[in-house]
Amino acid sequence: MSNKAVVSLNTGLEDAETVTIALLVAVGAAEAGRPSLMFLTKEAVRLALAGVAVGSACDGCPPIQDLLSRYLAASGKLLVCPVCFNSKQLDTASLIDGAEMGGTVPMWEWIGDEGATTFSY
Repeated sequence: MSNKAVVSLNTGLEDAETVTIALLVAVGAAEAGRPSLMFLTKEAVRLALAGVAVGSACDGCPPIQDLLSRYLAASGKLLVCPVCFNSKQLDTASLIDGAEMGGTVPMWEWIGDEGATTFSY
């Protein structure tokens, strides 16, 4: 059985609570030592841009930038959907460290034959 985790996120800061929950799940997996990948699609691709993943979803919620920093510090990976990213005419030069462009083929290659536990938000 695989211990890999994939969190698919398709919403951005327009739904900061969903972003927070997805990051909490991803941080939990990565900090527990599971190889972890977040696949960012639709508006979530903007979270991979410098200066975007900021703020807090609610009073008492951890700051989004802190969760993202913890995830990346625990060797979590960000895979940014190129179709979604390019359709928004965003600049790859603004991607944060730890984010890379890649679609479904690289995601499946990362998962490999052993599979992964998945979460979708």
